[in-house]
Amino acid sequence: MPRPQAHVFVCSQQRPEGHPRGSCGAVGASIVAQTFSEEIAKRNLFQQFAVTATGCLGPCHLGANVLIYPGSHLYKAVKPADVSRIIEEHLLGGNPVTELLAPEAEW
Repeated sequence: MPRPQAHVFVCSQQRPEGHPRGSCGAVGASIVAQTFSEEIAKRNLFQQFAVTATGCLGPCHLGANVLIYPGSHLYKAVKPADVSRIIEEHLLGGNPVTELLAPEAEW
């Protein structure tokens, strides 16, 4: 597989209900990861972008978290409906979706 232009990491940390840190898994991260994979497949972008489900990315209270490299852009509270926009504007267009970015002080 050739080196991707960008790598999308979707936190899929699953903690028990009531855990003080919460978890991205509890707020639908698996559906977000699935949606990224489906959108990339639908657009035939396998060679350009990789998607990986990960463990904790840090700011659990902001989840579901999505981290994109290069650039180290951390998206917070990502919903499946946000995925297409992130692909269009950030991955394909090169412009991060600023209103979905986590404040750097938070992570």
